[in-house]
Amino acid sequence: MAYFVLKFVPHRPDFPADLSAAESSVMNEHFAYWQKCLQDRIAVVYGPVGDPGGVWGLAVVEVGTLADAHALRDRDPVVVGDLGVTEVYPMLNALVR
Repeated sequence: MAYFVLKFVPHRPDFPADLSAAESSVMNEHFAYWQKCLQDRIAVVYGPVGDPGGVWGLAVVEVGTLADAHALRDRDPVVVGDLGVTEVYPMLNALVR
């Protein structure tokens, strides 16, 4: 197993402060998706990052391959709903408690 960082960058800097009803629905699906990943012990941690330049989302996942990490990304409702872009990075060395 290996660890990967997924970084969700929304398409606009004021996201999520001004969500439309449709975007709010997608975000609820996104939350449920990552809750399931936590329950299934795939996600190690996930949540929004309070960057002064604009909020972005972070997930650290433990999966077998980079392709598995990409598959997780591709099924995320925020990716499917085109609310932003999710970048995937392998962790070169992860120390885990």
